[in-house]
Amino acid sequence: MSAARPPEGVHAAAREGAGSLIPAARPREGVHAAAALPATGSRRAGVALFLAALVAFATFDAGSKYMLALYPAPFLNVMRYSAVATLALFLLWRGGRPSLRNAPHKPLLVLRGLLLATVGTCFMTALIWMPLSEATAIYFTSPLIMVALSPWLLGEKVRAAQWAAVALGFAGMLLIVRPGGDLPWLGTVLMAVSAVSYAVFQVLTRKLSGQVPGPVQYAYTAGICLAATAAPAPFFLPDAWPQPLHLLLIVGLGACNGLAQILLISAFQRVPAATLAPLNYFQLLLAVAFSTFWFQRPPDAPALAGMAMIVAAGVFLAARRA
Repeated sequence: MSAARPPEGVHAAAREGAGSLIPAARPREGVHAAAALPATGSRRAGVALFLAALVAFATFDAGSKYMLALYPAPFLNVMRYSAVATLALFLLWRGGRPSLRNAPHKPLLVLRGLLLATVGTCFMTALIWMPLSEATAIYFTSPLIMVALSPWLLGEKVRAAQWAAVALGFAGMLLIVRPGGDLPWLGTVLMAVSAVSYAVFQVLTRKLSGQVPGPVQYAYTAGICLAATAAPAPFFLPDAWPQPLHLLLIVGLGACNGLAQILLISAFQRVPAATLAPLNYFQLLLAVAFSTFWFQRPPDAPALAGMAMIVAAGVFLAARRA
């Protein structure tokens, strides 16, 4: 997972920008707080940076799926979060090295990190069996889940039109994972767990917004994700150490994920998160393209219809929030 996947978003660094309802594919670890920074630069530059981040996230997902045919998921996850942790250290240094020990709301910070580790682990593992396009579409239901949870976890009022959009999105997901379809049940369950975990991750991000500095949130998340994914890694080592070319590709994927985080931060500094949120679904289009032309697994007509319903629901919710 890159599990991408912002609104985490990363949405993360948690892609998605502060309080955004749409994910930018897999974990996107801690960038929500960047949206609170003063806007700088041009709107056009911010949009370009955001789209570049989505391309980087989609490339990471597709490259990870390719490498999963050769190397275990825990090994690839450790390599990914090593790059993310390196970026976290850089952000802490750049932000004046704030204290992690004295950070407020430590239990919520730890839970937030564990949730994103769950997202990354489930997403990466599901890609072993799942087509990239369908996996990404299921993951993109996390904004809908967040809306459904917000009355109870955030005390927010959800209007009838928003509930209708949530219902439309979930109906689209049922078209993708319809009974009798050929999607593997284990991969589907893992992606559902990933989507729910990311939705709760977003809720916690909104609760912590303005209360914990962005670099501190990011550092906690990156460190916990690295520790959580490193724990099982010794039991899932590759049969042979990667060849130099493969090792270069693995390191390059980690760098690609880290670069995407930096691009997200830069984009949210220039353009409000609510404005960027509808653009997140560009990543789903990229996933369909990668799945079709790289892995020769194009989604069938019902799955495409389900994806269109999810996109319509997500864009409507993002537009309402904006």
